[in-house]
Amino acid sequence: MFAIVKEPIDVSRVIQAVVDRNAGAIVTFIGTVRELTNGKKTLYLEYEAYESMAKKKLEQIGAEIMERFPEAKVAIVHRIGCLEIMDVAVAIAVSTPHRADAYEANRYAIERIKEMVPIWKKEHWEDGEMWIGNQQGTIKYENGFPKEREE
Repeated sequence: MFAIVKEPIDVSRVIQAVVDRNAGAIVTFIGTVRELTNGKKTLYLEYEAYESMAKKKLEQIGAEIMERFPEAKVAIVHRIGCLEIMDVAVAIAVSTPHRADAYEANRYAIERIKEMVPIWKKEHWEDGEMWIGNQQGTIKYENGFPKEREE
C-alpha cells in the first residue's frame, strides 16, 4: 500500500497492510500536525503534491527497503490538502522478522520521503503563511511556492 490521499488516513489499514505471520515486529511512524514550530503557533498546514510522481516515489522507497530487508513489508500513506492540528499527515508501517530491521527500515522511509517525494507544505500561522521549501527545510521558495507547481 503506497498512496497519496485527500481524506484522513486510516492508520489501522496501513498497519494491516504489513501484517505477516513471520513478522516479529511492526514499527509504525505517524507524522502529525503540531501546533508550535520554532516558537510560532501553527493554525493549519496545507500539503500539495505532484500526485502521480509522489506515489511512484513512495513505491520506490518501498522497493529500496525490500532490497535491503528482503522479508520486509512496507506501507506508506501521505495525506494532502488542509490538515488541522493533530491530524495525521503521514503513516508508515514496516514489518520484519526482527525489530532492529523494522526500526531501521521505518526511519529510512521517513527520511527518504523528506528527501525525494514531491510533496510541498504551506504553513499557516497567526501572523502569516509561507510555503516551506522541501520537506528537509534545506530549500526555500523565492517565489513563495514550489517551481514544479508553476508547470
